[in-house]
Amino acid sequence: MPLAHEPVLLAETLELLAVRPGGFWVDGTVGLGGHAAAILERSAPDGRLLGLDRDAETLAEAGRRLARFGDRVRLLHADHREIPALLAGDAADGILLDLGVSSVQLDSAERGFSFQADGPLDMRMDRSRGETAADVVNALRENDLADVIYRFGEEPSSRRIARTIVDARSRSPIATTGELASLVRRSARRTRRPGLDPATRTFQALRIYVNREIEGLGPALAAAAGRLAPGGRLAVISFHSLEDREVKQTFRGLATEGFRLLTKKPVRPGDDEVRRNPRSRSARLRAVERVPALEAAA
Repeated sequence: MPLAHEPVLLAETLELLAVRPGGFWVDGTVGLGGHAAAILERSAPDGRLLGLDRDAETLAEAGRRLARFGDRVRLLHADHREIPALLAGDAADGILLDLGVSSVQLDSAERGFSFQADGPLDMRMDRSRGETAADVVNALRENDLADVIYRFGEEPSSRRIARTIVDARSRSPIATTGELASLVRRSARRTRRPGLDPATRTFQALRIYVNREIEGLGPALAAAAGRLAPGGRLAVISFHSLEDREVKQTFRGLATEGFRLLTKKPVRPGDDEVRRNPRSRSARLRAVERVPALEAAA
């Protein structure tokens, strides 16, 4: 049975990418294929799409969903930072990056991204490589762990949380999401945001650290923009302030180097979308366009 999936800010993304019949499009974080399917439908009959994802399991599901488009779509197990190398001599008419965690990752307890159900403390988007969140919480020195929680989770109780984790792991390794969430809730101050679990920021921080989500993001965006055809567009959906800050600063820099800002402020989901899909609440969409050579010279 196909997994339920509603792509975030779909209409707004298609508009900012200016998807039209034909062309070559790249979805660098294809996820479950919702945005990709809409791009392929709008670019029919002969538009082509390259879809990438770090998560092999999610990519397999996207392959099933997008099979109806035949050879118009090509999927690769790769990181969006590889876009410039993968495109080689090709130029894209539009590139999309949806930097959020997929529904598959959040809803599968065995992936360890969520504290809603107990599972192994993994959090890797690519389970074929790298250290797990369990490796991090059981090995990092207390000060380093506190720094990770503060930097990537903007958690004011980071020092106290790190101290509690180190004390607990001295007795027994921390192995599950439930164990970690319980420790964090015991140490974190209550947030002012109603309904926000005290463990949320720590889990976000560990996920970002494990997957190196911020590492090299700005240069990767600039490099991807450099693979756009004249008039081509890069659209990025982010879900937390650290990512959005990188996107905003990179796009402002590109605006002085032959690109046009299409979004002075991030596009946010409307009330109707948030009601249908509460996970869209924190989404922010920004986009730039590569200025055609004749226009740039004018």
